[in-house]
Amino acid sequence: MTVIDAHLHVWDPARAAYDWLGPDSAPIDRAMRFTDVRPQLRAAGVTAAVLVQAADNDADTAYMRENAAAHPEIVGVVAWVPLDDPARARTRLAQLRGDPHVVGVRALIHDNPDQEWILRPDVARGLDLLAEERLAFDYVTSSPAALAHVPELAERHPGLRLVVDHLGKPPVGGGSEDRAGWRKLIAAAARHPQVHAKVSGLYSAAGPLASWTTGQIRPFVEDALELFGPGRLMYGGDWPVSVLAGGYARGREAYEELLAPLSAADRAAVLGGTAADFYRIDAALLDAARDTAG
Repeated sequence: MTVIDAHLHVWDPARAAYDWLGPDSAPIDRAMRFTDVRPQLRAAGVTAAVLVQAADNDADTAYMRENAAAHPEIVGVVAWVPLDDPARARTRLAQLRGDPHVVGVRALIHDNPDQEWILRPDVARGLDLLAEERLAFDYVTSSPAALAHVPELAERHPGLRLVVDHLGKPPVGGGSEDRAGWRKLIAAAARHPQVHAKVSGLYSAAGPLASWTTGQIRPFVEDALELFGPGRLMYGGDWPVSVLAGGYARGREAYEELLAPLSAADRAAVLGGTAADFYRIDAALLDAARDTAG
């Protein structure tokens, strides 16, 4: 089975500005390099990885692209593009067009004080450019409430492939009413066939990130499988944030346990096939990753 980690980060504060990093982020408030996580990926049986932006600047994208060029295991890069400046976005997309690693775009919309930013007309024009370039858009939230925008985005941009990062941050460890509220929002998003989701970053919604249990995340994974189906779900390890939540191996083992009841074909979809199809990962890059993994 080709296992693709569809949500992995690298960063280096000496190379780019990461405004959200600070002492509260210790021990990941430092350079987190692909060489740091590679042994963990191999130990977990992960064949390939997609790097996802961690800062709204070109320097972060440049750092990810350099890593992708240096490491065959990296088969995709979700870059940053200034979506709220369509002219600049068009120029930037033209610059990125020749890089087969660039498969999508993300912006840290969950850190934006304007909670309606993603619905602005200038941003809409930027999202239309992504659709024209056949690039995907990663939709990141800090709480389930932001999921309310996803159906509207899907209707406004029917040609844009959308993926909801971390299942929209469900209320892991919360009560049944919290789960019901999240399920209603994610179900509305899932009704749109171009909307996918990542089984990733499912940490405790209150208290220390590492306080989650497999039992607590099980109902959210089961809901996601019911609503999206394996063909629209993809696994992500969320390293190095996962360091704060018990480590990479802990999350990987939990997801393996939760996916175990699926058929071999459905497990293969969530663990790699969906990501390869959704991000339209270059076949030659996947072959190189497999060769490196041995």
